[in-house]
Amino acid sequence: MDIGDSSSIEIVDEFCYLGHVLSVDGVADAAVTNRIYSGWFKFRSLASLLTATDVSLLLQGKVYDACVWSCILHSSEMWSFKRENELALHRIERRMVR
Repeated sequence: MDIGDSSSIEIVDEFCYLGHVLSVDGVADAAVTNRIYSGWFKFRSLASLLTATDVSLLLQGKVYDACVWSCILHSSEMWSFKRENELALHRIERRMVR
């Protein structure tokens, strides 16, 4: 596409905008995958607290919900979910809780 000053615009299928992966077809696969990676990064950074034996399970659960799970679900209200996306989030939560 050519604009008056000979600049060109690249057309892509998906791109990252403000931390959200947006795709042309509106499917949330890339966004869910990106948020899962972010959740694992946050989980690993808090692993010493979340796996400590001297910290109560109640506190660990609150930290997990507040930090890890909220990181995973950030901007999920914009996603158009498929069953596979829901199952991926359920699997990732089970793996982290184990």
